[in-house]
Amino acid sequence: MKTVSRLMRVLTASLTAAAFGCSLGLVLLVLPALAAAVTPPAVPIAIQVPPGNVVFLEGHAVGTQNYICLPSSSGFTWTFFGPQATLFSDDSQQIITHFLSPNPFENTLPRPTWQHSRDTSAVWAKTIATSSDPSFVAPGAIPWFLLQVVGAESGPTSGNKLTNTTFIQRVHTSGGVAPSTGCASSADVGTKALVPYSADYFFWTRAED
Repeated sequence: MKTVSRLMRVLTASLTAAAFGCSLGLVLLVLPALAAAVTPPAVPIAIQVPPGNVVFLEGHAVGTQNYICLPSSSGFTWTFFGPQATLFSDDSQQIITHFLSPNPFENTLPRPTWQHSRDTSAVWAKTIATSSDPSFVAPGAIPWFLLQVVGAESGPTSGNKLTNTTFIQRVHTSGGVAPSTGCASSADVGTKALVPYSADYFFWTRAED
């Protein structure tokens, strides 16, 4: 009888431990999903993403806005020729690189590009709205943008972390404005200025029905 009682206690303890383990496993599965939730940024109306889209990824960019001195109708001017930046997650892990590259879906037209650092999926986008609203944009900072994706490509091993992106917002900008000097004569033509900037980029995708 004592042997049966001991067996019952062992069985009860085992079942309790198993149930706890299952509950803990479910909690551990749910926590990453909760942590991955991205809150859309507060933005001016001009750069709000159209209804039917949801934000799924945020990256904190550090890099440069790049300019070259060229002749213009009024003399000479700094002309933007592309960004170069690295995007990081909230825990400071590199997630995306940002640069200018030919879009294969628009006959190699140069477009701002975002390429995922792990699976190398990439998207190209065009600016469809901008805002310099002083209620949002810091003094001396480049404008906030709304960009629409015009090309997407999976990585070589079918990576697709970015391929379903529909819109990208550039917000919380700092720096990046073209220099106010250094481009005033023919002697300056061809001079380049790599201006440091930072920004947050929010990536949106089509909402599921």
